[in-house]
Amino acid sequence: MKERTKLLIIVLVFLGCYCIPWGDAGIRRSGLEAFMMLQEYAREHVLTCLIPAFFIAGAIAVFVSQASVLKYFGSTAKKVLSYSVASVSGTVLAVCSCTVLPLFAGIYSRGAGIGPATAFLYSGPAINVLAIVLTARILGWQLGLARAIGAVLFAVITGLLMAFIFRKDDATRATGQIYLPEEDEKGRTLLQEALFMLSLVLILIFAAFAKPAEGATGLWPEIFAVKWYITGALLVGLGFMLKGWFVKDERITWVQSTWGFVKQIFPLLGAGVLVAGFMLGRPGHPALIPEHYIQYLVGGNSVWANLFASVSGALMYFATLTEVPILQGLLGAGMGKGPALSLLLAGPALSLPNMLVIGGVMGVKKTMTFSVIVVALSTIAGMTYGWLVG
Repeated sequence: MKERTKLLIIVLVFLGCYCIPWGDAGIRRSGLEAFMMLQEYAREHVLTCLIPAFFIAGAIAVFVSQASVLKYFGSTAKKVLSYSVASVSGTVLAVCSCTVLPLFAGIYSRGAGIGPATAFLYSGPAINVLAIVLTARILGWQLGLARAIGAVLFAVITGLLMAFIFRKDDATRATGQIYLPEEDEKGRTLLQEALFMLSLVLILIFAAFAKPAEGATGLWPEIFAVKWYITGALLVGLGFMLKGWFVKDERITWVQSTWGFVKQIFPLLGAGVLVAGFMLGRPGHPALIPEHYIQYLVGGNSVWANLFASVSGALMYFATLTEVPILQGLLGAGMGKGPALSLLLAGPALSLPNMLVIGGVMGVKKTMTFSVIVVALSTIAGMTYGWLVG
C-alpha cells in the first residue's frame, strides 16, 4: 500500500469520527447494525467457510499451472477447446478483477482471438472460487448456482458474439503462438492431485454444512449430526497427503499463497461488511438507507429493476467478495432476486477502472461492445431467474 493511500485512509477515518452525527438515533442504530453484521460474518462464515476457501484458492494458485491453461488460447488451438478453457478459467486460475487484466492483455496482444480472450476476461473474475462459495453460503445455494452457471454460459456467449461482431478485425490482426513455459515436473500423478483438491473441497462442504430446519428428518440432519467427525477424518487424510505427496517447499509455498489471499481479501471484506451493515443493515433490521428506496429502484423483477442493477454493477468497483455483504443488505431491504443476480453477473467483470484498462488494450469500440453485451446478458439472466424463483 502506498503512503498516500495510508494517509487517505487515516483522513477518512478521522473525518468519519469527527463529522458523523453519532448523537442521532438512526445513525447509532446503523453503526450498531454494521458491527452486528460483522459479528454475524465472524461467527457463521469465517472459520467454516472462508478459511477453507482461502486454502483452496491458495492450492489452485500454487499447484495449477497458469501456463497449462493459457496456452489453449493461441491461434493454433481448436475453438471448442479455447472457449471451454476460457469459460471455466476463473475457477482454475482464481483471479480477481484486477489480476485478470494483465493476463488478458498478455494473451490478447500475443495472438489470442478476440472471442476466447474476452470469454477469459469475463470468466476470470466472474467465477472466482471464493466468490461462488461465499455467495452460496450467505445468499443461498440457488443464487450461488445461478451465478456459477450464468458466468460460464455468458463467458461463452460473450466470446462468440465478440468474435462474430469483430470477425473482420480479428482476421487482420497479426496472430501468433502464445509461447509459455512448460509445466514443471512435480513428482505426483494426476490422480494424487485430484484427490488432494477433492479433499479440500469436501472439507469446505462438510465444515460449512448448513443446520437443517427444526424438526427435519432424513439424510440432511443425519449428515449434520456427524459433520465434524467427517471433517476431522478428512483433515487427517489431508495431513497424510501433504506429508507423503508434497515436499516441504511446496507446503510452505501453499501456506504463503493462502496467506497472500487472506491479506488481500480479508481487510476489504471486513470493510465491505461494515459499510453494507451501516448503510443497509441485516435482513429484517433497517439501517441508514430506507427500505422503500431500495424497493423502488431494484424491487420486483421488472426490466427497469434488472437493467438498473446491471448498469450499477458494471459501473461500480467491487473489491473481491465485497459484493456479497452488499447484496445481503440489499436483499434484506427489499431487492428482488432477479436484480440481485443481474448485479452479481455484471459487477465482478466490469467497473469504470476496468473499462479504461480494457479500452487501452483492445480499443474503445470493442470495449463498449463488450460492456453492452455483459449488461444486456445480465439483465436477461436476472429477469429469467426472477421469473423462475418467483
